[in-house]
Amino acid sequence: MASPTPTSTSSTSLSSQTTEEKRDHRSNQNVSGVDTPPPTSKSDPTSITWTSPTDPSNPFNFSPSKKWRTTLLACTMTFVVQVSGTMLTSAAEQINTSFNVSDEAFPHSYWPVLSWNLGGAAAPLLGLPLMENFGVRWSYMAIYAVLIIFIIPQALAKNFATLIVTRIITGSCSGVLANITSGIVSDIWRDGRAKSFGTSLYIFALLAGLNMGPVFGSLVVQYTTWRWIFLSQIIFYSALMPVLFFLLPEVRPDVILTQRARHIRANTGKEVYAQAEREHTSLGEILKETLVRPTRMLCTEGVVLSFGLWSAFCIGTAFMFTQSIVQVFSELYGWTFFGTGLVQSAVVIGELIGLIASLIQDRIYFASAKRNTETPGQPIPEARLYLSIPASFIGLSGGLFYFAWTSYSSIPWIIPSISLAFVGFGMFCSTAGVTTYVVDAYAKYAASAIAGIAFLENFMAAFLPLATQSMYRTLGFDWASSLLGFIALALSFIPLILLRFGKSIRGKSPFMSEAGYED
Repeated sequence: MASPTPTSTSSTSLSSQTTEEKRDHRSNQNVSGVDTPPPTSKSDPTSITWTSPTDPSNPFNFSPSKKWRTTLLACTMTFVVQVSGTMLTSAAEQINTSFNVSDEAFPHSYWPVLSWNLGGAAAPLLGLPLMENFGVRWSYMAIYAVLIIFIIPQALAKNFATLIVTRIITGSCSGVLANITSGIVSDIWRDGRAKSFGTSLYIFALLAGLNMGPVFGSLVVQYTTWRWIFLSQIIFYSALMPVLFFLLPEVRPDVILTQRARHIRANTGKEVYAQAEREHTSLGEILKETLVRPTRMLCTEGVVLSFGLWSAFCIGTAFMFTQSIVQVFSELYGWTFFGTGLVQSAVVIGELIGLIASLIQDRIYFASAKRNTETPGQPIPEARLYLSIPASFIGLSGGLFYFAWTSYSSIPWIIPSISLAFVGFGMFCSTAGVTTYVVDAYAKYAASAIAGIAFLENFMAAFLPLATQSMYRTLGFDWASSLLGFIALALSFIPLILLRFGKSIRGKSPFMSEAGYED
């Protein structure tokens, strides 16, 4: 799946942006948040940088309206491409019938979703660095076009294998498109409340897209056939292409400066170059940043591992719900795919409440700067976790227990539906807390830390739902959901430990200590 992956100093997905550790230097952003030209610009006449601290071509200097337009567009596109990952789950019965597939002994209908997740896990490792080098605007539209093209054989598939294979490709495209949103937010917003809310908005779009997929899918299949799930995506996605063409600007500073240098060379003949043109990232460096360092941090950094398990459980639960909600509501209340699809919108309602609550969390976080004795004037990283603690205990674990022990046919359907909103609230706040804390605490190594966490998220999202059907059949609805509740309860203690010993843990970490928080 496309996981929430911030770039530079941000969120989120989405996970594998290999040039992150260089961006702090390239942006030349000082403590006050004002861009200053690098020293080489004066001594080396062949190098160019921004003409002034207020250069309008610098994404940081875009007008507020342009920044918000770009942020909202990117987040909307994240929501849109994530919907494609789970939309077909509402048509499982129809697809099974068309291809003579059975879920009696094993949930074979989940293979198209699993393949989508696997593509989304692998593609960002190379796709995101390429977007860093070639620019966001044109790369985004090219990958988006490939996404649309490979949805066509899904709509026309004559066998189940075609559906699975092409889903790997569309999942790869969706993974890259969703994850780059966090990079867009980082490239246009300086540190502050606007950037923090943009990150939260991105996480909401990513999670809500996954949970709304079955809702949209059930609406389509109710009135047409399962093939229209893909045909509707082709039509809607194609209609958005002109919107991207006219409204999505280039936001990569290196690419903008490179384009400026090329324009000067073409029109004046002067041999001037942008700094990015003089730097060449080797394949070995890319592999080190996308594979070696994240793996090392996942194995040696307790914070990365524990937070990875916490976040992965949240993401895995989102995909499990595409299976468990269907089982519970169809067997208890005799609902068809239509009702079981629509009820999953309750999860999104909880996530929306979490997005609103994030405004309060941001206020608490930035207020913590006044009492920071380590680095006065800078917010305390652990202050990112305040909301996630009650959200995890009451929302995530409490919501799962609530869902477990209201799963009886004698109880009105609205009661367990409310519990889904609690879970959605907990999922959003926990994922947002993990992402923003890791970004703050690991600073220039944040992208590598998030990549390690994203690996666990993608693994859970791909394989955990395969056990849902047998687990709910073997343990029963109440104890199956209770088991998830107990796991969530245990994971909820992770932020408490970090809140109590965070300063000491940061001081002992070789990666976090470089961020300037050491004792």
